[in-house]
Amino acid sequence: MGRGGQRHEFPVLLQHIPDFRQGGVTLKYVKRGYHVLCTHALTLLLLPVAATVLLELANMLKTGQLREMWVVASQTHLQFNMVVFMGCCLLLAIMAVTYVLTRTKPVYLINYHCYKPPDSLKMSRERFTNLSIKSQMFNEQSLQFQEKIMERSGLGDETYLPEAVQQIPPQISMAAAREEAEMVLFDSVRNVLEEAKLKPGQVDILVVNCSLFNPTPSLSAMIINHFKMRSNIVSYNLAGMGCSAGVIAVNLAKELLQVYPGSRALVVSTENITQNWYFGNERSMLIPNCLFRVGGAALLLSNKRKDYWRAKYELLHVVRTHMGANDQRYGCVYQREDSKGRVGVHLSKELMAIAGHALKANITTLGPLVLPVSEQLIFFGNLVARKVFKMKIKGYIPDFKLAFEHFCIHTGGRGVIEEIEKQLQLAPDNVQPSKDTLFRYGNTSSSSIWYVLSNIESKRGIRKGDRIWQIAFGSGFKCNSAVWRSMRNNNQQHTAWDDTPKPVEP
Repeated sequence: MGRGGQRHEFPVLLQHIPDFRQGGVTLKYVKRGYHVLCTHALTLLLLPVAATVLLELANMLKTGQLREMWVVASQTHLQFNMVVFMGCCLLLAIMAVTYVLTRTKPVYLINYHCYKPPDSLKMSRERFTNLSIKSQMFNEQSLQFQEKIMERSGLGDETYLPEAVQQIPPQISMAAAREEAEMVLFDSVRNVLEEAKLKPGQVDILVVNCSLFNPTPSLSAMIINHFKMRSNIVSYNLAGMGCSAGVIAVNLAKELLQVYPGSRALVVSTENITQNWYFGNERSMLIPNCLFRVGGAALLLSNKRKDYWRAKYELLHVVRTHMGANDQRYGCVYQREDSKGRVGVHLSKELMAIAGHALKANITTLGPLVLPVSEQLIFFGNLVARKVFKMKIKGYIPDFKLAFEHFCIHTGGRGVIEEIEKQLQLAPDNVQPSKDTLFRYGNTSSSSIWYVLSNIESKRGIRKGDRIWQIAFGSGFKCNSAVWRSMRNNNQQHTAWDDTPKPVEP
């Protein structure tokens, strides 16, 4: 009842839940039920067989038949053989059950697609500087600082920024941010499904990651609505996990594929620039403006046996390292307000040193999984010499070039790529695809490692059996690695690189 005794009606919010006992049953839901039945057919068939065997053994024990068999065996000198036989059968049964319950299902990468924005969104370094001046949001010191960062960034003149940021004055809004997200997500998903010759209804699991733009409904719901995906799809939306969230999303999909047999997972990685552009004058918060650009990638993973024959890669390892227990490392990439209340992402001066510590921790875990025994023995011997015998010798850095043929390094900036090159003692040729990607697309956040892989496929090709290391850094602070093995020769010409000659830095 409202004021004055008037009654207000809420026709939408207070509608009753429909009575599901009334009306017919939609055929597609019946089909899904049979799909589940067929998927677990072997289990459903074995359960009654196992139950029957157990009941029969219990009945034989109750009626004394098992005891009679044992007496007969002892009288005919078969007692020992019978014990051995039954013990072996029990042992084999336990081993078979243990294997079935603990084995890891292989995870295959069917295909992936990297988003290529329209030419109208291209942003040269000169135009970036001019737009910053015309926006009248930055003082002279900030403009000079951004210009210096751009000169050293490693970005070329054909990166992309969203339309809302390019307007004078900038038109930043929730609607504009949604428009950017829809543009990137829908195109990426549509293309990867078409290339894999799959329909949206054939996707069982959906994982979307975007760190700084998280509307309601979520981005995963946005994709489900646009492509009219199934109502029983298992969907997740990862937020706030930074530039390494692409590997985290792959890891989550991998874990889900261990639980859901005969399934396919769609993983979508992106970052939204529109709502996270910084219009202040704090230097530590201006750097992301100079590095981050529009981009996104979608990939299809599967544990189906029939997808083995057309898969491009098999996922071998995912190693995640989180340094967030330390306050300094936790706050080195931090979204906050500046002194005037403008929101941006602060990057601390210690960021590169912290990234180095995270990288060290990550490769310490990864090394034993991928390095040849010879490298592990040398590393262990060096460690014993320094720690046990207190010998004053340099620490040995394993040669990861013996473990991997290709390296996909997160394009966080020229300094990030060169620091990894230095720390891991990589050859210039190993890091060139990452530098090329930074030059052409800038820092596309969590999707950058897929742009690097597409660059390698398009410009060099990947042979069957080659191993690929994807490594990324993110807020928190995190360093995450994914290791893939090529299941066939991959030399696809990706649309992200179809009109791009090998970049030459100025």
